[in-house]
Amino acid sequence: MRYRQARHDEPLIMDLANICEDEPITIKLPEHLARKGGLNIPTLQESEVVRHYTVLSQMNFGVDSGFYPLGSCTMKYNLKISEEIANMVKASMLHPDQPEAMIQGTLQVMHELQEMLCEIGGMDAVTLQPAAGAHGEFTGMLITKAYHKKRNDDQRTEVIMPDSAHGTNPASAAMAGYDVITIPSKDGMVNLEALESALSEKTAAFMLTNPNTLGIFETDAVKIASMVHDAGALMYYDGANFNAIMGKTSPGKMGFDIVHFNLHKTFGTPHGGGGPGAGPVGVVKRLESFLPIPVVEKEGSVFKLRYDRPDTIGKVQGYYGNWGVMLRAYIFIRLHGGDGLRQISERAVLNANYLMKKVEATMDVPYPGLKKHEFVASASCMKDRGIRALHIGKRLLDFGFHSPTVYFPMLVEEALMIEPTENASKATLDAYADTIASVCAEEPDILAGAPYNTSVRQISEKEAAKNLILSYKMMMEKES
Repeated sequence: MRYRQARHDEPLIMDLANICEDEPITIKLPEHLARKGGLNIPTLQESEVVRHYTVLSQMNFGVDSGFYPLGSCTMKYNLKISEEIANMVKASMLHPDQPEAMIQGTLQVMHELQEMLCEIGGMDAVTLQPAAGAHGEFTGMLITKAYHKKRNDDQRTEVIMPDSAHGTNPASAAMAGYDVITIPSKDGMVNLEALESALSEKTAAFMLTNPNTLGIFETDAVKIASMVHDAGALMYYDGANFNAIMGKTSPGKMGFDIVHFNLHKTFGTPHGGGGPGAGPVGVVKRLESFLPIPVVEKEGSVFKLRYDRPDTIGKVQGYYGNWGVMLRAYIFIRLHGGDGLRQISERAVLNANYLMKKVEATMDVPYPGLKKHEFVASASCMKDRGIRALHIGKRLLDFGFHSPTVYFPMLVEEALMIEPTENASKATLDAYADTIASVCAEEPDILAGAPYNTSVRQISEKEAAKNLILSYKMMMEKES
C-alpha cells in the first residue's frame, strides 16, 4: 500500500481512507501461514469482558493499590493530571516525521525539560533520547569512550565502581567495551585508599551513586572527583537516588561530569511493566559535543532539531526519545517548582529515617546514622529461627504491603532495602512498621508458606528457573 504525503495544513488526526491511493491490494500468504479452520473466539457480553480485565487489573500490585517501598527502585506515585495531559490527542497522536513547524509546542516542552534537568543536575547540556536509566548509563559510557578517543587516550580501558553499585553499572560499562574494576567499601562508603590504588592511566571513569544504595551520602564526593580528575578520568553519576537531593545539592556541585536521570524514580512517571521509560543524560560543557543527535535548540522564538555535532556518538534510539514520558516528567516539575522539588527530597529523607527508627525495634540496621531516601535492614538476627528476608517480604503481601527489595545490596546479609518515598503518610509508615514487627513474631512455618492471600500462591523459584513457561500455549501444553 502506498500513501501520499499529508499536507501541512491537514488536521493532525486524518482519515487513512483519504490519504490512501485507490489501488487494489492483493496479499497472498505463504501456504504454511494460511489458517486451515475458523477462529475459536467465544461470544461474550461486554459486561463479561469488562469484568474479566478488571479482575486481572486487581491481581496486580502497584503504586495506586498499596504501599510500595521497593528500595532503590523509588516507586513514586504517578500524578493523574500528568496521565490526563499525556493522553490528550494533541500530545499522544503526534508522529516523529512531522515537520518542525507543526510540532513547535512539543519541541518547546522538550527544550524546557532539557533546561530544567540541566539546572536540577548542575549540568550544561542534556539529551532526552535514552529510553531508561540503564540506557542512559550506556549512553554515558559511549560519551566517555568518544571523549577519550578524541584526546588520543585509547589506553583508558577500565571503569571503576564501588561494590555497592547497582548491577546495571558494570553491565553498562562492559557493554561499552570497558573492563570493570570493583573496589570494596569502607563503613558503607567509597574506600578512598582502594580507589587511589585502582586509579591509573587506564581509568576511563568512576561510576558512583550518591546517596549510595545503603542510603548513605558520600561525604567525600568532592575529594573523590578531584582524585578521579587528577588521574585524567571522568566522573559518572548514577541518578537512581536523585530523589534524596533535589534542591539540596547536585551532581555538578559534587564534581560529576556525566549524569543520567531516572524520570520514573525522580519525577513521577510510570515505572515498570516493560516500559516505555526515559533516562536523559546530562553532561558538562566539555562533553556537550558528544551528545546524541538531534538536540532541541531555540533560535529566537523557533525551536529546532539540531544535527550538526561533529563529535556526536550518533543516535541511541529511534527518533528523539520517549515523548510521553518526557511530557509527564515536565508536568511533574512544573507543578512542583524548585521549592516543591526540594520539599519532596526533605519529605523523602524524613520518611525514610522515621521508618528506619521504627524498624530498628524489630531488625538490625547496619551502618547506623542518618540515612537519606532509603535504608537497609537485616533479617540475619532471625536466621536461627529459620526466618529469612525472603519470608518476610512474601508475608507482607498478605497484609496489602509490597515487599521491600531483598538481598541487595550484597554488603548486608539477609538485606531488606526499604524506600518509602515522600508520598507515604505517617499512618502508613506506622502501619508498615507494625506489620513488620508482627510478621517477624510469627512462627517460621507460617512465614515459609506465605503469601496466602494473593492471586498466586508461593511458587518454587528453583522450578520456575528450570522450567520456564513463556507463553499461554506453553502453559496449556504443560497442563495437558
